[in-house]
Amino acid sequence: MKYLKLSFFVVLIFAVGRIEATQSNIDIDIVIEGGMSFARPIAVVPFKYSGTSPQPPHDLSAIIAADLRRSGRFNPMPFNEMPQQPNQHTDVDLEVWKSKGIEAVVVGTIEEKVPGEFTVNYQLIDVFKPQQFVESGDLVTSSEYLLLNNTGVAKSKNYRFYSHQVADKIYEALTGEPGAFATRIAYVTVDRSLQRPYQLYMADSDGYDPQALYSSSEAIMSPVWSPDGRSVAYVSFENGRSEIYLQQIYTGQRSLIAAFPGINSAPAFSPDGQKLALTLSKDGNAEIYVLDLITRQYRRLTRTRNSVIDTEPEFSPDGQWILFTSDRGLRPQIYRVSVNGGREERITFEGEYNASATYTPDGKSIILVNRTNGVYHIAKQDIETGTMQVLTNTMLDESPSLAPNGSMVIYATIHNGRQVLAAVSTDGRFKARLPAKRGEVKAPAWSPFLTQ
Repeated sequence: MKYLKLSFFVVLIFAVGRIEATQSNIDIDIVIEGGMSFARPIAVVPFKYSGTSPQPPHDLSAIIAADLRRSGRFNPMPFNEMPQQPNQHTDVDLEVWKSKGIEAVVVGTIEEKVPGEFTVNYQLIDVFKPQQFVESGDLVTSSEYLLLNNTGVAKSKNYRFYSHQVADKIYEALTGEPGAFATRIAYVTVDRSLQRPYQLYMADSDGYDPQALYSSSEAIMSPVWSPDGRSVAYVSFENGRSEIYLQQIYTGQRSLIAAFPGINSAPAFSPDGQKLALTLSKDGNAEIYVLDLITRQYRRLTRTRNSVIDTEPEFSPDGQWILFTSDRGLRPQIYRVSVNGGREERITFEGEYNASATYTPDGKSIILVNRTNGVYHIAKQDIETGTMQVLTNTMLDESPSLAPNGSMVIYATIHNGRQVLAAVSTDGRFKARLPAKRGEVKAPAWSPFLTQ
């Protein structure tokens, strides 16, 4: 219980400070630490470019290859090892790629027809499907090997985002699941060399283009995305106590959501974006409430006694249930309750401590922080069977957040005495570390699927 209370409430002692939004040059790297032996070998051939500008704004092929590698599902061949570099599917020699053990090849062209506007054609080829076959004694050309043949337009300002969208389509064509590269991650940085050390950031899913959304001399905690990806809710201590704010991503406009005496923490959006679950202690104990964002009416869901803490609410994908962490059984465990209230049900039993749960997109499992033998790891539990699988081998893990396709978990952990972000696939095979070049990073939140 000490860990739960420390994580969420020790910051109540922080002092009040001025508000000032600043930019920081903190960047996040990605260091792959395991799992590539399970990845499928593919090739993303450098796209052929023609246009008035010397080069496009970014290397589209390199971004696609990096995205696919970062998924843990694919191992793209280095450009300098490719046996050929075609730019049309008709020029691909399938036998040559087969001899290299490659399963699929991506080729394409980029043409700048208008300054700052790039027409991109890309094709995905299944190396093991024939380009031609014999039928009734005749040689017939087949297109079954061509999994994708798409054309789109990317402008300079959204060129990287478009590159991620292409990677998403390739990922989906090869796995049958939507990709999550064209998404963003919100996170909190702490750099005590700055006058405003606490900063809420947003960056692309690969850590590129970090943008400071808000900064403060006091703590910022628990960012969470709205389902439409246009705003984030978070906890701020800028006025000397915990308060929940809602901030628009593109305008920066902020609105105060909850500032009751006591605890205001752990916001979580409903799937339709019309409600916010949160933890409030305005009536005594820390309890779970649901706020209707349209009517601004609060509804209390849990009722506890004897200084019990209920916190970290999270809606189910269908919006009918809310997970939460409670120490009502002396140690923190995961419970769930209907959004209409009623009897709470405990759903975790393995280990000494379970907290910070979130549903997988199919609603069949939860991702959580589990403590066993004094060690905090990210784990996955099947809701129906109760079977739990520990996913990580890092230490003091916290704040898990799922990619919207359910393939990857980003979380905070400790590395070399500093708090950093890390990622693990939901099967536990792929592992990566995302260290910041300066300061510490915590409280990651993966965005929903985005269109821009």
